[in-house]
Amino acid sequence: MARKRVTYRPSKTGGVFGGVAGGIFVLIGLFVVIPTFGAFGVLWTLFAAGIMATNLYQAFGKGYVGPEIHIEDESVENAPGQDPEERLRQLQALYDQRLITREEYDQKRQEILKEL
Repeated sequence: MARKRVTYRPSKTGGVFGGVAGGIFVLIGLFVVIPTFGAFGVLWTLFAAGIMATNLYQAFGKGYVGPEIHIEDESVENAPGQDPEERLRQLQALYDQRLITREEYDQKRQEILKEL
């Protein structure tokens, strides 16, 4: 199967929303959680700051590309393990069952033979 590499970048709206939400949690951490819980509050605030920074970088960072996604192409032409002989037999079977026209048969047969 042929692999296609696709990268995606989250929307600016999603990044800004995450950044604002992270900023709110940083403020909550500074004014509520740190005075109440001490060391846990510091962890909370650092974690919230990391979320905020990540989201804002995704929204506005020029160097950010996004995660890479691999998509498998499952077309019959690219199926591994199928030799041209088997593909020609399948093509002949399709033609014999009148599922494809003579022109389609000839065109596809030429494509398969060119791959040899």
